[in-house]
Amino acid sequence: MSKVVKYKNRYGDVFTFTKQEDGNVLWEGNFEFHRYGMPNDYTDAYRAYTANGGLMGLKEFKEEVHRSVYDENDNYIGPCDISRVYGKLVESKKDVIDMVDPSGGPYITAGQMLSHIIFDNEFNVIVESFERVDTGYIIKCKEHEYDPNDMSHLRERTDD
Repeated sequence: MSKVVKYKNRYGDVFTFTKQEDGNVLWEGNFEFHRYGMPNDYTDAYRAYTANGGLMGLKEFKEEVHRSVYDENDNYIGPCDISRVYGKLVESKKDVIDMVDPSGGPYITAGQMLSHIIFDNEFNVIVESFERVDTGYIIKCKEHEYDPNDMSHLRERTDD
């Protein structure tokens, strides 16, 4: 029998998380009001930047392309030069969902350990992405052996 955990959010909505045979998790409940997000795709922007002689590594470029400039009084001036030129080339990966947030919670995003959200150690899996299904979402996961001292799942993610 598959392990099922119930989660009650701050509005009283009940969500269920059912561990699937393939290691993924079926997340069901009321998704009438929710938001979801898709990761950025920096491929075209970074390619154009390096073709124009840019020397920053991808990690630094990802930060710079979103940076804004402020004056000495902390008033917004506008995007930095890199952002102004290459920001419009950053697009969303429309075929990948990496965050789901139903109204009232729980907010779940790629890179999180699911057991830390739903408070059940049998769900020691790292969230990778989501797939929409009729009753909610399939949470695509990778296994993670439980070690209370291991924080490796908190390392910075890269989208490349």
